[in-house]
Amino acid sequence: MSLLITNVRPYGEDAVDIRIADGVIAEIGTGLDAGDADVVDGTGLVALPGLVDLHTHLREPGREDAETVETGSRAAALGGFTAVHAMANTDPVADTAGVVEQVWRLGQQAGLVDVVPVGAVTVGLRGERLAELGAMADSAARVRVFSDDGHCVADPALMRRALEYVKALDGVVAQHAEEPRLTVGAQMNEGDRSARLGLTGWPAAAEEAVIARDVLLAGHVGARLHVCHVSTAGSVEILRWAKSRGVQVTAEVTPHHLLLTDALAETYDPVYKVNPPLRTDADVQALRAGLADGTIDAVATDHAPHAVEDKESEWAAARPGMLGLEQALAIVVQTMVEPGLLDWRGVADRMSVRPAGIGRLDSHGRPLAVGEPANLLLLDPTHRATVDPAALASRSRNSPYAGRELPGRVVATFLRGVPTVLDGKAQK
Repeated sequence: MSLLITNVRPYGEDAVDIRIADGVIAEIGTGLDAGDADVVDGTGLVALPGLVDLHTHLREPGREDAETVETGSRAAALGGFTAVHAMANTDPVADTAGVVEQVWRLGQQAGLVDVVPVGAVTVGLRGERLAELGAMADSAARVRVFSDDGHCVADPALMRRALEYVKALDGVVAQHAEEPRLTVGAQMNEGDRSARLGLTGWPAAAEEAVIARDVLLAGHVGARLHVCHVSTAGSVEILRWAKSRGVQVTAEVTPHHLLLTDALAETYDPVYKVNPPLRTDADVQALRAGLADGTIDAVATDHAPHAVEDKESEWAAARPGMLGLEQALAIVVQTMVEPGLLDWRGVADRMSVRPAGIGRLDSHGRPLAVGEPANLLLLDPTHRATVDPAALASRSRNSPYAGRELPGRVVATFLRGVPTVLDGKAQK
C-alpha cells in the first residue's frame, strides 16, 4: 500500500508531506507528487508516532462479556495506539506460554494494533511461587513485561527473586504497588473526605511503602523495575530519589489520575471507583509535574472494562476500574499540553517512545523519519467533543469521562502503513 499524507505537521511543527510505502516512511518533504498513492489530507493535523500502552486489560480469555482482544484493539486504534500490553489477570491467568501465545494470536487475528501479552510474575497471581517466566519469554509472544497487576507481589524475598530472574531475560517487573495489609476493605483515598463519607480509606503510604522497598531491591539486584499507576505525591518523590541514585526504575501514570480527584467519590457513583483510588488535587498536581520533568516516564491507560453487573451497583460491591483507551490522548492534551507542561514531542516521548523502550518494542516509538516503520497517528488538536459511553468501541461502558467535553480527535491511525482508523472510524 502506498499513501501520501499531505500538509501534515509532525510533532506540531512545520507542515510537510509524508509518503508511506511498504510499511515504512519512504519520503518526507513539501510538494511531493502523489503518483498512484492514496492521498490523505493532513491539513491542520498533528502527526505523532503511534501510541504505546503499557497497561491494558483486554479481559480475554475468561471475561469476554466485558471486553475481547478485538473490541479492546478497536478502542486502542481509535485512541491512536499502535501497540498495547495486555495484562495477565485473565481467566485462566496468563502465567504460562500457552496462555500468552493465545492472547498474542488473538491480537494478530484482530490486526488493529500489536497486542503484546504481559506475563504473570507468580502462578495464578497468588504471590506464592514464580510463574513460567522463561517459557513465556521464549514463546512466540516474546514476553518482556511481567506483572501481577491487580495484586502486589507483597513478599520481598519473592519480589527479589523475580527481579533477578527477569533481569536475565532483559525484561522488567511491573509492580502493582499496594501493601495489602494496609488496604483491607479500602474503598477510596484515605483522608478527611473518606471519614466524612463513611468509606474505608486507602492510605497513600500503602503505595509509597512498596515503591520504596522495591526501588531498594531493584538497585541491589541491578534489575529493571516498573511501577504501575503511580497516584501520590509521595510516590513521585521516592521515584525522583531513586532515579537520582541510578536505580533502573520507570513509572507510569494513568489519564484518570492526571485529571480526576477523590472529590468525585462524594457522588457515590461507582464509575469513579478505581485501584489505586483517585487522590487529592495536590497529588494530581504532583503527578503532572512528575510527568513533565520525566520522573514519571509514561502515560498508561489501565483500561479496565467491566460488565454492567460488576460496575452498576452500590459503591462497596462495585469492581474498581475505568475505561481509558479512547480518551487517553485527549486527557493528556487537556492536562499537559494546553497548560504548557508538555509540547507535542513531549507527548510522543511519554506516550510512545519511553513506553516502547520499557516494553522492548523495537518497531514502535520510533521517530517520524525516513526509513522508520509507519506506525503513526494524525490528531486534530482543535476538535472538541463530549464523551458518550454508548458510542465507544469497548464492549463495556464504565467511562469516568461521560458528559465531559475533551479536546483533540484522532483522525487516523496507521499500523505499519495500513490505516486502522481513517476519518475517525475503525477500518475493521
